[in-house]
Amino acid sequence: MKLAQFKTKSTPAARAGILIDWGVCDVAELARAIKLSGQETPNWLLETSSTLEIISRGPEGIAEVAKLLSRYQSSSTRTAVVAYQIDQIEFLPAVYPSKVLAIGRNYADHAAEGGAELPKAPLIFAKLPNTLNAHQAPIALPSITEKIDWEAELAVVIGRRAKRVSEDEALDYVCGYTLMNDVTARELQRGDGQWTRGKGLDTFGPLGPFITTRDEIPDIHDLKIEGLLNGSVMQSSHTSKMIFRVPYLVSYISQGITLEPGDVISSGTPEGVGSFRNPPVWLKAGDVCEVRIEKLGTLRNPVIAPQ
Repeated sequence: MKLAQFKTKSTPAARAGILIDWGVCDVAELARAIKLSGQETPNWLLETSSTLEIISRGPEGIAEVAKLLSRYQSSSTRTAVVAYQIDQIEFLPAVYPSKVLAIGRNYADHAAEGGAELPKAPLIFAKLPNTLNAHQAPIALPSITEKIDWEAELAVVIGRRAKRVSEDEALDYVCGYTLMNDVTARELQRGDGQWTRGKGLDTFGPLGPFITTRDEIPDIHDLKIEGLLNGSVMQSSHTSKMIFRVPYLVSYISQGITLEPGDVISSGTPEGVGSFRNPPVWLKAGDVCEVRIEKLGTLRNPVIAPQ
């Protein structure tokens, strides 16, 4: 199952959506249609407007939405449901988390291309809330620096409150997976001596378009991951190449940082970023960045001039 946050082009109200065979259905509208048909539906679903509301209810919340999807797929319900074609909606970030924790140098080839030693423990930094951006929304180049880079990443969405969980049980605390572009101002990252500003500029955290629930992905470390610039593949790797795998990351972080439902762990980028190319390749206005991950979809963002 794939969940999204969106609004229509005619109304600014945020909605929680579920991918169906020909578009995206508003979860609340679907719940109301099913209730009108005489079928029992939890009352909280009737007004759901965000993916976080669903995720915060834990596995039971995901199961209730999956039940809605199953009922939609029956012929008796399909005709009563309002759904939207993809070109009729404006995506929002896949979730609004309390925090986004990202992992640096988690692919050996990426560490090597930058001349860095392999980390002995996960290198954790935060992406600030102002970075959150959506599928198809523009990445706005800043006026304070010109050396802007892309990083294609698999993002893990937490589904239950996780505090000091073991590695063996860590995946039980994962709701699903999405895509992230960890856009980075390299001059600021290197010049500041720490990464907060270089990674934390406005629009520098595209996230989405969908959260794919964990049951859809038998092995999260068996997926192809790519980063594209203007249609050309710049990064091409595999999630099996992570140094620190998803269960370890969830467990490691949770030993000292409580993870809340909806929180995101962006698990690092493979080799092929622009700054380590010869000559370097920097994002410029008119470019289009894409992150592609097998079974999860494509996150696409145009690049625009400083605003």
